[in-house]
Amino acid sequence: MSEHGGAGRQERNEDGGVSVAAVGEFGLIERVTARLPAGPATLLGPGDDAAVIAAPDARVAASTDVLVEGRHFRRDWGSARDIGHRAAAANLADIAAMGATPTALLVALCLPPGLELSWAEELADGLAAEAGTVGASVVGGDMSASPTLTIAVTALGDLGGRAPVRRGGARPGDVVALAGRTGYAAAGLTVLSRGFRTPRLLVEAYRRPEVPYAAGPQAARLGATAMIDVSDGLLADLGHVARASGVAVDVRRDAFEVPAQMRDAAQALGADPYAWLLGGGEDHALAATFPPDVALPAPWRPIGAVTAGSGVTVDGAEYAGSPGWDHFR
Repeated sequence: MSEHGGAGRQERNEDGGVSVAAVGEFGLIERVTARLPAGPATLLGPGDDAAVIAAPDARVAASTDVLVEGRHFRRDWGSARDIGHRAAAANLADIAAMGATPTALLVALCLPPGLELSWAEELADGLAAEAGTVGASVVGGDMSASPTLTIAVTALGDLGGRAPVRRGGARPGDVVALAGRTGYAAAGLTVLSRGFRTPRLLVEAYRRPEVPYAAGPQAARLGATAMIDVSDGLLADLGHVARASGVAVDVRRDAFEVPAQMRDAAQALGADPYAWLLGGGEDHALAATFPPDVALPAPWRPIGAVTAGSGVTVDGAEYAGSPGWDHFR
């Protein structure tokens, strides 16, 4: 973490607990970085002006994402550790979607001075734990005081000598395949927004996505022609692939099974489960296109086809619902 700004003051938050202002910027940096173990690619971690990460491929895949309280998360809907997992997953999934293996995260935190110190520490634990699932580590970043809690993460990854799998390579005749699950996090968000905490399967999917990170490099080795992280909704993200590739994509509705908990939640809430499955984001599944002669191993499963034309359809027809999330709508 870089170190600049004023000295901290001894303060407590409104609940009487120790706040981040009580230990000051440098004290907070020391407490957070002490909770961040180094991964195998880390040659020099936090403490200097910049970290040093091994890049055997001589190319580095890089991606960044930002989470703003009230827009992307609520502290009453998940623990600090949960939010750390979510923030890391959103970025690590982007690296996997390029066919690369994540190596490091840089994290910038904008924190209200009255924020509970233990909350910031647990956030660091969640970031480190999620990064650790792929052998990556948090190697640095920045901190600032702000009235709005904001978490900005940059992820780095190693392509392992392979060409990056871009969005623009899909060709007519390719198979559209999915690794991971969709709709679970969106269903969990709907449940939480209605004031409920169950079904637990859906709520936990929103709090901590289960990302098939290894499927990204696997797809690259299999010869995937295009790939994307499903963060905003399956149909919306496949729309990015279709536009970048100059093709059309058709998705089969029968390729998706509605789990019992999702079906029951949809019935109780008056929702369409396929709106979650096809338009829900934040599960961070990976969607890719493959030549038709590729035998798809688990966790990849076919869900549709690439054809000539433009746009995304479901069972050959225009989808009437929302294809996914748009930050400015």
